[in-house]
Amino acid sequence: MKCNSASGIDRVQRLTLIALLALTTSAVYAEDVNKYQEESRAVAMPFLKQLAAENQKAIKEGGAESAIKVCKEIAPKLAGEVSRQYGWKVTRVSLKVRNPLLGMPDAWEQKNLQAFEDRATKGEKTESMEQAEIVQEPDGKYFRYMKAIVMQPGCLACHGNAEQIPVNVKAKLSEDYPHDKATGYSVGQIRGAVSIKRPI
Repeated sequence: MKCNSASGIDRVQRLTLIALLALTTSAVYAEDVNKYQEESRAVAMPFLKQLAAENQKAIKEGGAESAIKVCKEIAPKLAGEVSRQYGWKVTRVSLKVRNPLLGMPDAWEQKNLQAFEDRATKGEKTESMEQAEIVQEPDGKYFRYMKAIVMQPGCLACHGNAEQIPVNVKAKLSEDYPHDKATGYSVGQIRGAVSIKRPI
């Protein structure tokens, strides 16, 4: 009888220990995700602001056609600089890509871009949409972060409906991006996302 009682106590202690470890692990995980998310947000937001400023400057100086150069040359250059500075992979991705060499989302990004679309359909504000989590991939553990890029009025001249895109812009887009799928958007829709992949 004594043995059974001791055995029962041992079992309760083991279960309690397992529960405490699970709670501790969960709390540490949440703390890590929050920390990494704040750090990623602090990189993504200035990146987006700089892109918007470059876009506005290009449009002011040379019209909508000049803005194509911002997305084609300046944005990848800025993303590369930020990636090298932090040792993370910083990119822009979309479900409707303009440049398949640079904007194709991987499986995690596709899943979350689609989730952004679903959340928008349910009425969530697109401006505040982001996703963050720690994932285990075949080549290691990563922190993944995405911040939605929302269509602004100034983006319609390159990404809007056919009637909103000027003839000269259409011609330039056709020349630079013969397989372009990044049109047909309206203001407030999700154009894509800034994606950060960070080894941990």
